[in-house]
Amino acid sequence: MKFKLLLAFSFWMLLVAVSCNKDDITFDAPSQQLRFSRDTVFCDTVYNQVRSETYVVKVYNNEDKDILIPRVNLENGVSSLYRINVDGKPGYDFKDVPLRKKDSLYIYVEIAPQATGPEAIAEDKVIFTGPAGQQHVTLFSVVQDAEFFIQTPTNPNVITSSTTWTNNKAKIIYGDLTLDKNVTLDIDPGTKVYFHKNSGMKVSSNAVLNINGTLDKQVILRGDRNDPYYDTISKNWNSIKMEPASILNMNHARLFGGTKGLDMKQTTANITNSFIHTFFEYGIYAVNSKVTASNLVMNNCGSSCIGIFKGGSHNYTHVTVANYSKSMGTFNRNGIFVTNEWKNEKGQSEQGALQQFNLRNSIVYSDRDNALQFEATPGQQFDYLIQNCLLKYSGTSEAGFTFDNNVNVVQTIKNEDPQFMNYFAAKMNLRVKTTSPAKGKGNVTVAGNVPFDIVNESRTTNPTLGAYQ
Repeated sequence: MKFKLLLAFSFWMLLVAVSCNKDDITFDAPSQQLRFSRDTVFCDTVYNQVRSETYVVKVYNNEDKDILIPRVNLENGVSSLYRINVDGKPGYDFKDVPLRKKDSLYIYVEIAPQATGPEAIAEDKVIFTGPAGQQHVTLFSVVQDAEFFIQTPTNPNVITSSTTWTNNKAKIIYGDLTLDKNVTLDIDPGTKVYFHKNSGMKVSSNAVLNINGTLDKQVILRGDRNDPYYDTISKNWNSIKMEPASILNMNHARLFGGTKGLDMKQTTANITNSFIHTFFEYGIYAVNSKVTASNLVMNNCGSSCIGIFKGGSHNYTHVTVANYSKSMGTFNRNGIFVTNEWKNEKGQSEQGALQQFNLRNSIVYSDRDNALQFEATPGQQFDYLIQNCLLKYSGTSEAGFTFDNNVNVVQTIKNEDPQFMNYFAAKMNLRVKTTSPAKGKGNVTVAGNVPFDIVNESRTTNPTLGAYQ
């Protein structure tokens, strides 16, 4: 009993001591300016009525005393599109905010706006008012109106009749969106298509997907996290899966940031003036398909930028295929990989004829030994032509083809640095410098079939290898 009384008395004395210590704290007016972890919060692009992720600003008291910040408020007050939480309390206007000496407090910022048009700028400021004057942190975001396609147990998320997507609203896809058989989807210039994590699109047999961008109004297909950090991160979404007998026509599009870009099986694809980059596995994964591509730029794919399986028919003209990556440095990272074989969903090996693989006036380069790799199956047709190209080629059997004295390799350069402006994904400027060995090395007749480069510059004389003149 005595022990219990002693324990209770000790606990009471501790509470008194704590209370006394708290009461003894005095907060003064700040005499110096505050310091912030950042002066601007660039929020992810947000969509109509969809709450953004939460951003953090830390506020530091560098003084040797405890202070009260007289006022912290959103400049636009209650009408602001932003919401803030100051040291655990939500609101838009705060008075006498305590901050201990040499300590910091957290301000959490988010936005869930109403869109007033296809795209607008949302801007505000968090104002800090004190004797040392006013300070602020700028809040900035792009707001887009959006149309949502959400797969649920009761909504299979299927487009059942031919339709056109205009650029007046961003398209946000949750789960899988299916384009039904015999249906055509036209995507207008300037349209932005965003895929949520683990989401994708399936184009059914005999359906047609037309991605109709222009030089000034690209069609963007990417993950729905728009913070620039995610521009260089793969696996933010799944893929566009093209079923047998489906058709893809893609012009002036930028496709990036998923697991596989174009996942094609017995598909016919026509790709022009486009960028496909930053995929965990393949940018183009083509099984027994027919692909025709020109003015195509690719980079930063874990397994290979282009993977050709079970043969098919492939023509690539004036393409720039690079594969450099810091984040996927341990992966195979081929530029182009071609084989007659393919393992189906059951793990069974299937084979098909490579009816043709034509690579003309192109660059295929990386920091790997062989940017272009063939695996021909004995007894299977494997026809190829490499004409007026610049390749990274090791000269080993791993490449699967010989370079010198090979009638299928014509006027082609090996192992000379193409001198890209900047091949890393954050910049991805795959133009070549004026001193590049790719300058003026293209076949003029081949260039005449693609007379303008990816930015509409003429290449009919002295054509440069790759997508850029």
